[in-house]
Amino acid sequence: MTPVVGRAGLGRIGTFAAAFGAARLAYGQLRRRPPGNPRSWERTNHAGRPVTLLAGPAVAFGAAVAVLPVAPAAALPVAAAAVCGRHDDLRGDHRRGFRAHLGALREGEVTSGAVKLFGIGAASLVAGALLKEKPVDKVLAGVVIAGTAHLVNLVDVRPGRAGLLVLGLGAPGLLRGPLAAAPMGAAAALLGDDLGEETMLGDTGAHALGAAVGSAVAVSSGRLGLAAHAAGLVAATVWGERAASA
Repeated sequence: MTPVVGRAGLGRIGTFAAAFGAARLAYGQLRRRPPGNPRSWERTNHAGRPVTLLAGPAVAFGAAVAVLPVAPAAALPVAAAAVCGRHDDLRGDHRRGFRAHLGALREGEVTSGAVKLFGIGAASLVAGALLKEKPVDKVLAGVVIAGTAHLVNLVDVRPGRAGLLVLGLGAPGLLRGPLAAAPMGAAAALLGDDLGEETMLGDTGAHALGAAVGSAVAVSSGRLGLAAHAAGLVAATVWGERAASA
């Protein structure tokens, strides 16, 4: 099932611009009036500098707004990733790696990591089922979407890394359609603020951007491409698990 898009050139430029503009607009509004407790958006980065997490919901909003008219089903994992990521940002669970979260779940504790694992995973599988026609492709697409969301969050440990990864992952997809322009535009909108250590994406933004670029990869790939991406993402997850437990 191929999403309905406009003319290729205009679609790419318009989608990028919509995501960029929506993310910048949302960030400005959020800075003026943070939702909830303003202190819940404050963090200290790796260098000990105070930053805000408000880039996260801003890029999530920008990506979702631009994704929706291109491939409506792709907006589902973006929204789910943002919600689950915000839950993790608030909880701040110290456990690292899926095994730790699954171990806690076996003992009856539902960690924020488990919420992300099942929440983003379920939304990604639903989106994969809507974006693809054949059963195998549906499952592979879901794995790619969820895996990319996890990968982008995995590298979000220093300023700008997640945004730059999204731009790098999305660029090849521009050759095959406008959907990749949505996460790229949203990431570009806040990249300067992220690199300047004024804000950070947090789990909210990193997971949402990852889900959006994963959706673009899923839409533009055939079965072989989906399988290759899925295998690479599984390998990256295994590596991340080993690094987290080291």
